Amino acid sequence: MQHLDIVAVGKVRENYLKEGINEYLKRLRAYAQVTIKEGPELKVPEKLTPARSLEVLDAEGRGLQKLIKPGAYTIALDREGTMLTSTELAAKLADLALGGRNELAFIIGGTLGLAPAILEQADFRLSFSRFTFPHQLMRLILLEQIFRAYKIQRGEPYHK
Repeated sequence: MQHLDIVAVGKVRENYLKEGINEYLKRLRAYAQVTIKEGPELKVPEKLTPARSLEVLDAEGRGLQKLIKPGAYTIALDREGTMLTSTELAAKLADLALGGRNELAFIIGGTLGLAPAILEQADFRLSFSRFTFPHQLMRLILLEQIFRAYKIQRGEPYHK
């Protein structure tokens, strides 16, 4: 069974998102061990200079890096990453498992995204869209797609 860490900046504040996240965590128990690890979220000033932006990204990145298990296969969520279909994500997770990669870390950045160091070190950069999503909502979307991937792998019915 794969162990997946969702390593994300900040805490989820909205109850409707917490409920959705908890529902998918419950559904995923039959397929994988999933843990959510939350790193620090820095306050982003309204007037953000490029230098301050890099400081925030680097500080959040260092916080996330501490939460990633050594040796885990890291998948950074990045708008500029590779887009996969649900079927392709299912195949990627299956291929990783077949290759003995059962410790995975999906990394979700904060308001400004992910630190360049996190993106450079990632084993894979995954894009869900060229759109920008709130990082709290992205957790729910990610968990739903992981659940869908496992359903696809097992040939179990799931709406399309």
